[in-house]
Amino acid sequence: MLCFFAMGFVDMVGIASNYVKADLDLSDSMANTLPSLVFLWFLIFSIPTSLLMNKIGRKNTVLLSLVLTLAAMVVPVFTLDFTMLLLSFSLLGIGNAIMQTSLNPLVDSVMKGGASASTLTFGQFIKSIASFLAPIIASWGATTNAFGFGWRAIYPIYLCIGILTTLLLFGTKIEDPKTLSNSPLKGEKQSSTKVNTAQEVSPLRGDLEGSFFGSFALLRDPFILLCFLAIICHVGIDVGTSVTAPKILMERAQMSLNEAAIIGTIYFVAKAAGSFSGSFIMGYVKDWTFLLLSVLMMVVSAFGLVFGESATVIYVSVALMGFGNGNPFSIVFARALQAVPDKKNEVSGLLIMGIFGGTVFPLLMGFASDAFGQTGAVAVMSLGIIYLLAFYLQGRKA
Repeated sequence: MLCFFAMGFVDMVGIASNYVKADLDLSDSMANTLPSLVFLWFLIFSIPTSLLMNKIGRKNTVLLSLVLTLAAMVVPVFTLDFTMLLLSFSLLGIGNAIMQTSLNPLVDSVMKGGASASTLTFGQFIKSIASFLAPIIASWGATTNAFGFGWRAIYPIYLCIGILTTLLLFGTKIEDPKTLSNSPLKGEKQSSTKVNTAQEVSPLRGDLEGSFFGSFALLRDPFILLCFLAIICHVGIDVGTSVTAPKILMERAQMSLNEAAIIGTIYFVAKAAGSFSGSFIMGYVKDWTFLLLSVLMMVVSAFGLVFGESATVIYVSVALMGFGNGNPFSIVFARALQAVPDKKNEVSGLLIMGIFGGTVFPLLMGFASDAFGQTGAVAVMSLGIIYLLAFYLQGRKA
């Protein structure tokens, strides 16, 4: 659960990009390249991480991700140079891509397949604590010039928590399967079929075919493809809301950035409440039913963000968005793992690659907001909500 908290560090990019925009006087589209850069690395590193897990184990892979995350926390402590911030955001994205790919299967192995959906949902609740603390710490730091860092005080604080998490995981004994998911099980005989010459010459090629290319091959399964696109939309909505919500308040309620920053906390508190309650509700309600209720909340929220003019309506709409978006990830992830139980590492790598939706959506929303204001950004985000509703309608039949 501490690792899930460290996973939540990535959600600071929403409020951080707003402060960087103000400090460096950037346009919306330019400022949105920062969160987009973070999530770009999920496209590149997620599937290779599933291959890495097969080689060094899930626990060691999570430890590697924590080290990269710590490096990302160090850079902004010393500089606000835009190039160095790009490096920091890249390290944060790479570390988080590796962490999200490896931590979910690690939890699944610890739980030994039992109550995976509710456990992952509770993990998302813990992650949300780090997420909703980020705007509070940043606003407090900016107001009090905490430690002489201003809003950047969030970095040394999270750095210390990350170091503690790394040390504790390193000292924790976990049964960690390291074999390839397509390797024979214990007691199972090797196939007597002869391998071809290319495989004999290059065993690595066989590994790649079993894991790297095998992950992409999973997209031929219609349900896995639906899940992959659902993750893209879920994350796009998540990042899009955290980046855009403060701008909506600044545009329509004439608030300052420090005043508007609190709406990020409202979003992530509501998301944490959704994840926490979801971990219990799904013990009594089917996950598909709960997914529908969650998406309907997001639909109502989108109308409020498009048409709402008062701060109260915007606050309520963002809270509904957070509560509704607190559960789709864990439901989709658990369903996908259950659909292909013998390829869990590969499924994890493929679905986590879908987090690059956090790159696509903010970029499109940035261009839309430059052209049409924040209403244009919400319109782009609403496309993801429409897809999640379609996912429910089609996915439950699979």
